[in-house]
Amino acid sequence: MPYLPSLVLVVIGVVALVVIAIRVTRSLRRFTGASTLVGDNVGNGVGLLKARTAALGVAFAERRSDQPRVRSTDRGRQEDHRG
Repeated sequence: MPYLPSLVLVVIGVVALVVIAIRVTRSLRRFTGASTLVGDNVGNGVGLLKARTAALGVAFAERRSDQPRVRSTDRGRQEDHRG
């Protein structure tokens, strides 16, 4: 039985490796979930910023237009003016 101490050390090493692997896997899952939330929030913020920038671009383009501004007249519904 000279191999018994070596076998016990191998079993203890495998058990320790399994325990460490389980803890690392749980930590990675938590990290993945947190990074997904952060990425979604950043993506939402970037999308909102792009939309606001586009809206400002449209507003400035309308203000700088070479065409004269015409006031819209309220004619109501077309059916009201049949005559």
